[in-house]
This record gives sequence, C-alpha cells and structure tokens, in this order.
Amino acid sequence: MGSLGSLRDAALLIGCATVLLFAHAGVGRAQSPAIDELKGKIFDAHMAQQTFPGLKYCSELNGKSFYFQLRNRILNLEEYFRSLESLVKGEVYNPAKRRAWTLEDAKERWEEVKKQAQEDKRKCELVESLPKLEKELQALQAAASEKKE
Repeated sequence: MGSLGSLRDAALLIGCATVLLFAHAGVGRAQSPAIDELKGKIFDAHMAQQTFPGLKYCSELNGKSFYFQLRNRILNLEEYFRSLESLVKGEVYNPAKRRAWTLEDAKERWEEVKKQAQEDKRKCELVESLPKLEKELQALQAAASEKKE
C-alpha cells in the first residue's frame, strides 16, 4: 500500500504543478475555450502516461479486455465472465465479501470490469493521441497570437 500511496502522491504533485504552470501561462491573456480544452486533454494524457501501468498493453486494450494490475496482465472480458460464473457455481470463497461468491457479487464485479475495460481503452486512445493534440495546440496558439498582432 505504501508504494501505491507514494504513486498517488507523486501523481497529485505532478498534477498540481502542471495546473499551476497552465494557470501561470494564462495570466494576463484570455485563452480561447478550444485552447483550454486541448490543454485539459493534454494534461489528462500526460497523467495517464505517468500513472497507468497498462500502457504497454494498449494494442490489446480495445474494450474487450482490461488491465489486471495485481498480476500485471490483460484479461479478456468473456473469459473473465466465465471465471465469475465458475466461482458462483463452485461456491468459492469471496475474500472481499467474507463469504462464498453469489450471483449478485459476480454481477457487481462484471459491471466493474466492463467499466474498467472502457476506461483502459480511453486512456490508451488519449495517450496515443497526445502528439496530435500537441500539434493542434501549437496551431491554435499560433493562430491566436496572429490575431492579436
């Protein structure tokens, strides 16, 4: 838990520093909403790069699988669903609930991993789009500075 807490602290510190940097850069001049939105996406992409350990598996994170951090591997949703069914049928002990797995437990976990699969896919797509976002930002900022002159 210590290393996870340290990682969160580092991410928070980096995030705060970036927010301050963006806030300072915008002092004295109004930013367009498009520029602000792009800066937000770029910030999110940088945060994902620094905090999401599943990035090396992005080619497999297409919404049909998710990154399982405890084992540092990708799990297929369909296979995971079958595993959940087996846990229920086998009345296997669920340490999180301190009792055997129930159908409700399996449904709850299934919903969690489906959301995680979509979130993992979103993070990968965001990081992948970072160079394009940075080019767009440069173009918008250049256009904005030309308007001021």
